[in-house]
Amino acid sequence: LRSFRSLKRDDYMNDFRINFLGAVNFLQQCYPGLTQGAEVAPRSVVLFSTVAVAQGLPMHASIAASKGAVEGLMRSLAAEWAPKIRVNCIAPALTETPLAAKFFANEAAREAMNARYPLGRTGQADDLAAIAAFLLSQDSSWITGQTIGVDGGLSTLRK
Repeated sequence: LRSFRSLKRDDYMNDFRINFLGAVNFLQQCYPGLTQGAEVAPRSVVLFSTVAVAQGLPMHASIAASKGAVEGLMRSLAAEWAPKIRVNCIAPALTETPLAAKFFANEAAREAMNARYPLGRTGQADDLAAIAAFLLSQDSSWITGQTIGVDGGLSTLRK
């Protein structure tokens, strides 16, 4: 996360390669397997975005741009692949992972971060895994082309 003025073209290209082109490459490789037997048992794909795409958070220009491309890909593929393959996206806020460890460096930092969220805490990997499992299951068989915010209320609520 860096300011717009400190980001270089290579930063944008790297985020785009990892996030958007990574999803494209993965889906192109998986597509033959996804289509086999899809008439009998519909398939589901879940991609990952960020709350910053819809929220407009400072210091997120590069990641929001590349994840916005992921959301566009998701909607396009959801339309193209329906009804045999459902495609959805999860848009989390800050989730406590090794990548985000610097935001939880001490108890004061953790408390400050937790206070930003209407539910009073940052996300955990299990929060995202539960939604991904639901979207991949037949329990969500009438959901496609959607970005689901898993963000402790950050994107829609103010405390």
